Amino acid sequence: MSALVESTGDLLAEIQQMTAEEKAELDALLMAGDAPIWLPQPGPQSAAYETKADIVFYGGAAGGGKTDLLLGLCLTTQEHSIIFRRESVQLTGIEERMMKILGTRKGYNSQDGLWRLPGGRIMELGSVKEPDDWMKYQGRAHDLKAFDEICHFTETQFRTLIGWLRTDKPDIRQRVVCAGNPPTDPQGEWVKRYWAAWLDPQHPNPAKPGELRWYVTDEKGEDMEVPDSEPVMVSGELTRPMSRTFIPSSVSDNLFLSSTGYRAKLQALPEPLRSQMLRGDFNAGATDPAWQLIPTEWVKAAMARWQPRVAKGPMTRMGLDPARGGLDKTSAARRHGQWFDEIVAAPGMVTKDGPTAAAFAAPLVRDGAVICIDAIGIGSSALDFVKGLGLNVFPVVNSEASSGMDMAGTLKFRNLRAEAYWRLREALDPTNPDPISLPNDQELLGDLTAVRYKVVTMGQHAAIQVRSKDEIREALGRSPDKGDSVVLTFVDAIPKPPRDPKKRSWRDRLSSRAGNKGSAQAA
Repeated sequence: MSALVESTGDLLAEIQQMTAEEKAELDALLMAGDAPIWLPQPGPQSAAYETKADIVFYGGAAGGGKTDLLLGLCLTTQEHSIIFRRESVQLTGIEERMMKILGTRKGYNSQDGLWRLPGGRIMELGSVKEPDDWMKYQGRAHDLKAFDEICHFTETQFRTLIGWLRTDKPDIRQRVVCAGNPPTDPQGEWVKRYWAAWLDPQHPNPAKPGELRWYVTDEKGEDMEVPDSEPVMVSGELTRPMSRTFIPSSVSDNLFLSSTGYRAKLQALPEPLRSQMLRGDFNAGATDPAWQLIPTEWVKAAMARWQPRVAKGPMTRMGLDPARGGLDKTSAARRHGQWFDEIVAAPGMVTKDGPTAAAFAAPLVRDGAVICIDAIGIGSSALDFVKGLGLNVFPVVNSEASSGMDMAGTLKFRNLRAEAYWRLREALDPTNPDPISLPNDQELLGDLTAVRYKVVTMGQHAAIQVRSKDEIREALGRSPDKGDSVVLTFVDAIPKPPRDPKKRSWRDRLSSRAGNKGSAQAA
């Protein structure tokens, strides 16, 4: 055999040229007692196995040996691993593949999902079907957190589960390894955002496959790229960046599938599945569900229209969606006619009550714009404090009845929430002569495309009813805060800003008080 084998294609070509005696000799070597229990295949699988990244995404196209990589790490480098699938029934394929590698089920307890492997290693199998199922694994330490089909998980599930990546043995490496294909629905779009440097063609500083990039979580709870692995100060605390990378693979990189005709099966798939599974194209259009309220392409078109502005024109409305605590964010959508400024968000722990939510919102409003506030829960407290600042406020109670109709005049709305979302849909419709522009924000894209609707009966009329915020939270694994802040500006009943030049804002009143105080002191 040649000394240099760089890919599974090279290896397959070498094997095919062997004589029967050479193949028998190779089999004997592979079955020898001192042979490694598992070895990565040359090429991308070896690169993913050997990468120094803390968090690696391996895959893209189907058939690249993704599950084998996860199992191989459990067998060779890690001491206590766990492999997650979204649903427990999906773990069967992992069980079967491990049995084929080992040649036995010895050491496997199917009730606990725990496999005691050679060398004293342990591999667990876990599932998180429901959005909050991550709590089943809260505090459970593993030195490898592996995710098979990462695009099936919610972002919150992923981020919380990797929070307990740890070991008490300094010689055991800690790593997160994700495997998967491109998302086939909008709910997996967060993966493209998380690995944007490799997967987003519009990224300002694209990364090469296998290149390491370092990230920390900033004061707003969002990812911030940093130059290298040196610790940085975040909120007064020294923080160690974690490295990420993406390594693409395809069926051509898998020796075991290259000669089985699997590639021809992938070539026969309909688009966009063909591009996603055969070439690992993350930008091939995912199919929208039949009852998705706003088509994904409409939102992407609105973001493509968006351009930053120096002269923004008067602010006409601002949507304020206060956080309800936990991982939620308080979000503000500043609307200037048909153009939206970049969404401003703050962690719920920062805006935890009415006064702090009002303090967050007040500096953002301009030109006497009406602040549309979600007035339920903490929003009612924020509403009171914003009113106290003398700002123009319009409380939105999403469950209240709507008297509006759709543009065609045939459908009513189940409540104000349905009305506002449908008005946003109409504003995004490409047939609209003056469509809106939205900032290029992947989290906002996920929020708006997670909404589903149905047609219900209201008296003598048909009406639109949309998925509740709690249902969207379950689908996304997080609250759709940015999307809701935009939607709040589309309720029909929102009044126009008053034109009374005598009405003064809180800034004017503060300036006046300071001036009066100075005059009194001078006197």
